[in-house]
This record gives sequence, structure tokens and C-alpha cells, in this order.
Amino acid sequence: MATSSSLSTRQGKLILALLCAVAFLDFVDAPIVNVALPSIRHALHFSVAGLQWVPSGYLLSYGGFMLLGGRLADLIGRRRMLTAGILVIGLSSLIGGFADSSGVLVGARLAQGVGAAMTLPSALSILTTTFKEGKDRHTALGVWGGVGGLASAVGVLLGGLLTQGPGWRWVMFVNPIACVLVMGGVFALIAEDRTRRKLENFDALGALLATGGMLLLVYTLVNAPTAGWGKARTIGALAGAFALLVAFVINELRHRNPLAPLQIFRINGLAFADVTQLIAFAGFLAMFFFLTLYMQDVLHYSPIETGVAYLPVCFVIGGAAGVASQLLGRVGTRPVIVAGAVIAAGGIYWLSRIPVDGRFIADLLPGIVIMSLGMGPMFVGVTTAANSGVPADKAGLAAALVNASQQLGGALGLAVFTALATSHTNHLLAAHVAPVHALNSGLQRGLLVSAMFLAVSALIALRATNTRGNELESLSGPLPEPALP
Repeated sequence: MATSSSLSTRQGKLILALLCAVAFLDFVDAPIVNVALPSIRHALHFSVAGLQWVPSGYLLSYGGFMLLGGRLADLIGRRRMLTAGILVIGLSSLIGGFADSSGVLVGARLAQGVGAAMTLPSALSILTTTFKEGKDRHTALGVWGGVGGLASAVGVLLGGLLTQGPGWRWVMFVNPIACVLVMGGVFALIAEDRTRRKLENFDALGALLATGGMLLLVYTLVNAPTAGWGKARTIGALAGAFALLVAFVINELRHRNPLAPLQIFRINGLAFADVTQLIAFAGFLAMFFFLTLYMQDVLHYSPIETGVAYLPVCFVIGGAAGVASQLLGRVGTRPVIVAGAVIAAGGIYWLSRIPVDGRFIADLLPGIVIMSLGMGPMFVGVTTAANSGVPADKAGLAAALVNASQQLGGALGLAVFTALATSHTNHLLAAHVAPVHALNSGLQRGLLVSAMFLAVSALIALRATNTRGNELESLSGPLPEPALP
């Protein structure tokens, strides 16, 4: 791997562009299907309950396999995992595009999530091992963070254009084309990395416990609004997921070659960055969900109009992320994360006041711009803090942890906040409030809770270590592995 690459060289810039293209491919696959859901339901005869598994199936396998995917990238090679994941995404998307039944499409989405869990931590760990701590890495992670934020908005726009244009199947068909282009770039720019570890004494039990626990947890969170939070099935599944994850931690403490060495949490900033990401993304993902419903079901925007409404997000996040990346070396990650979270919370609070007869310029645009001004810096700061000072042989694991936090947070936010919004709407409907007013009030409630979670993430970030990157280069050696008691 070209560890000597720098953003001042053509090679370094091309590598960064390639890795961000991989990240965009993974991030965009979640929101791109949302606008197409009504068309998908009609074409494949989905039930209302079954339709949620088109977006949720991707989230389930993405979050469930993230830790395993990241650690395998460290153990068997990052380029190998990257190319394998791209291949899985391309093939599963092709199958999903030709799907003639609901089961085939949901299966394809599950496979897409597995592919994303293989590619994203691999790509991020290649980035952090290619660009050294300091200005180059801050800039690279700034671009990466901007891409992460852009994908949510661009995904909605692309979904609308494709659904109203060539049809919903192109929401799936666009992926294989992108995968072919990206795969060519991987072989041209990313050198085969030597495997740092062999799979001798591989922690198979840890892999089983971690993957099983995460899958069960995300599945339960996604399914809880439909099954009911107070049902024995939901409570039992949550207890089972907790038991599996506790067993995983115990196993990691005892295993000679653990899947996820817990010593990684000794690195300054990493744990708080992951928790901040989890809480913040619960608010962000739910916010996009509620805002899309508001535009389509309250204001009656078309899919294309909904997508175009998110264009300001694309421009503002990119600029804000670029500015934030330049500030990291001067003020550190903590002020950037806290300021970003507070600003984003303010923007979402503005959006929580949306009226039934809202206008884009007066009621949506200010909140969207403010939210985007905070979203870009926050993602840049969190990603930087979660990867600063991580030794090269744990880079895949660190990347997996921060991205697993993001996926788990997204699942948590959608499950809990949609339940709160739906409950409020149903309460108003029972009181004979007009349906559109009841729906709008429920969406307001969901957005308000989303803003509150962003504010909480700012409070958590206040406790984090203020990392600047250069200070942590001394931690670049391998972390000690625990011995078997």
C-alpha cells in the first residue's frame, strides 16, 4: 500500500477520490430506495409491513456484519475485502433490479448490506493507513465526512429522478455500473497489502457472538414498531441480543487472538467518538425520514421535487466539511464535534416547527441549511477522533466500530422516533383531528426528539479527549493483545 502517498501528489488525490467513491456507493444505498418505495410496493405487491424491509434489510445486514467485515480486513487484507465487497454489492444489486417478487428484492437488499459491511471499513482503514496523522489525514477525513453527509441528500435526489424517469428498477441497476468503474480504480490504484496476521487461532466464537448479537439487536429495533415495544417477543429478543453481546465481551477478554481486542478503547477519543456517532446518527437518519414524509404526504411534493429540495444539503455540507477539516489541526476534534452537533440540533429544531401549509423558502430552507452547516463538521470531527492514533493493524476494526455505531444509531432512531411520532398521530386521530394535521403534528414530534438527540450528542462529546492527530503519532505501534488467563 502506498503509505507514502500525500494529498500533494496526483496518486494521493486519486486514491482519496476512489475511496470516497466507495463510501458514497455504500452510504447512498440506504436513502436511494426511500422515494421509490411506493412504486416498488405496487410493482411487487408488497404488504405495508413487508415494504419496510426494503430499506431495513440493508440496514440490518450492514450493521450486523460491520464488525466482522472490519476485522477481517485487518486479518486477510483490506484490498481483498474491498474487492469482494464491491463484487457482492454489484451482483446483489443486479439481482434486485430483475426481482420479480418481494422476497427476491429483500434478499438482494440483505446481500447489499453484507457487501457494504465488507467495503466501508476496508475503504476507511485504507484511507487512515495511507494518509499520515496531521494535515493530510484531516483533509482526507474532511472529504470523507462530507461525502457521508452528501450521500443522504443525493440518494433522495437520485431516487426521485430514477423512479420518475427510467423506473424504480434503475435504483438497483445503477449500482453494478458504478461497481465496475470503482473496481477498475481499486486494481489500478490500491496495492495488494500484505496480510499482517494469519487466520490461525481465528476467533470464530467471537465472530459468531458479535454478528449474531448485532443482527438480533438491529432486527429487533427495526421490527419493534410493528411488533410492539411491550410485547414479550420484543423484550425477549432485546434480552437475547444483550446476552449475546455480553458473552462476546467475555470471550474477547479470554481469547488469545480476539476478533475485537478491547484494548483499542484505551485510545484517546475513540469510545466517546463512537457513542457520539451512535446518538447523533439516530437523530440525523430519522430527520431525513420525517422530512421526506412531510414533503410528500403533507406538502404533496413529487419524488423529483422532494429530491431537489435536498440540493442545498449537498452544497452546504461539502463546504462546511472542508472548513472543519482545516480547523481540526488548530482547535482539535472536540470543539468541532460539539459546535457541529449544537448547530445541527438548532437546524432540526427549526424543522420541527413545520406547518401544514409550509413553504420551502420560509419553513424548510433555513432549517435545512443550518442543519447542514452542523452536520458536515460533526461527521468530520467524529470520524477523525475515532481513527486518530489507531495502529495500522487495528485500522479496520476502528473503522468498523465507528460505522457500526452509525448503523446502530440509525436503526435505533428510526425504531424509537417513528414509534413516538406514530403514537402521537394516532392519539390525535382518535381525538378526531384532521388526518393531515395529525400526521404533521406527529412528524413535528419526531423531529423535535431528533433535535434533542443531537443536543445530547454534543453533551457526550464534551467529555471526549480533544485529539489533534499529530499528538497521537506515538501510539502508532501495535496494541498489546490480552493473554489467556
